[in-house]
Amino acid sequence: MNETSRSRAWRRFWARRSARVCALVVAAYTAAALGATAVWARAKAADRTPAYQRADLALAYQPPGTRAHPLGTDGLGRDVLGRLLQGARIAFLVGIVTSLIAIPIGLALGLCAGYFGGRTDDAIVWLYTTIASAPGLLIILAIALLVGRGLFGVCLGIGLTTWVGLCRLIRAETLKHREMEYVAAARALGAGPGRILVRHILPNVFHIVIVTFTLRFPAAVGTEVFLSFLGVGAQGEPSWGAMIASGRLRLWQGAWWELTFVTLAIFGLVLAFNLLGDALRDALDPKTA
Repeated sequence: MNETSRSRAWRRFWARRSARVCALVVAAYTAAALGATAVWARAKAADRTPAYQRADLALAYQPPGTRAHPLGTDGLGRDVLGRLLQGARIAFLVGIVTSLIAIPIGLALGLCAGYFGGRTDDAIVWLYTTIASAPGLLIILAIALLVGRGLFGVCLGIGLTTWVGLCRLIRAETLKHREMEYVAAARALGAGPGRILVRHILPNVFHIVIVTFTLRFPAAVGTEVFLSFLGVGAQGEPSWGAMIASGRLRLWQGAWWELTFVTLAIFGLVLAFNLLGDALRDALDPKTA
C-alpha cells in the first residue's frame, strides 16, 4: 500500500462517524489503563498496599454517588472505581502481550507458507490445523496451569493458541501476491526470498495485521476475564473477571453496582474495538482503494 492509498484509507476511515467515536472510546480506555499503570507502579516502587487494595469493613457496600467513592465500594470497603481502572490495566496488558506473541508467529508462518509452498506449506498447514482442531480453552488452561496460575501463564496460553486465524489470512494473501508482476520483477533483479517477503509482500498484507489486532484484542481480554472468573487468571489483582466473580456473590445483599459497572466496562471495550476493526477493514480494503 503506497502513500496515496494510505491517505485515501485514512480519509475513508475518519469520514465515518462511528469510527471516530470508537477511536475516542478506545483512546479513553487507553488513557485509563495508563493512569492505572502509573498508580500501580508507584505503589509497587514504594512497597506499600495501593489504595484500591486497602480493605475497610466500615465502608463496605457503599452505594454509588458519594464523592469519595463515585462507583461505590465492594464487600471489603474497597473503591470500585479504582479497581475498575486496574482491571482496564490488566485487560490492556493481556491484549498487548498476547498480540506480541500471536501476531509475529502467525505473520511469519503465513508468509513462509504462502511464498515457499511445497513441504513448508504442508508442514505449516498441518501445524495450524492441528492447533485449530483442539479446544483452545483447554490448551490455554493446560499452559496456564503448567506455567503457573497467574497472568503470565494466561498470556502465554492465549498467545500460543490464537495465531491460527492470522496465519491463514496471511498465507492466502501471500499465495496471491507471489504471482504478481512486482514480485516477478524483484526476482528478476536478483532479490532473495527474505528481501521479497519483507520489502515487497509484507507492506501489501500488513493491513490484515492491523485489522486482526483490533479484532483479536477484545477476544483476548474476554478470554482472560473468563479465566480470572474461574480463578486461573491474575492472582491478587482486581481483574475484571475476579470482580465479576466477587460481584455476583453480593447481588443477594443488594450490592448490584460492582457487577453492573464491570459488565458495562467490558461491553464498552469489546464493542468499541469490534466497530473500530470493522471500520479499519472497510477503509483498508484494496477493492475500495
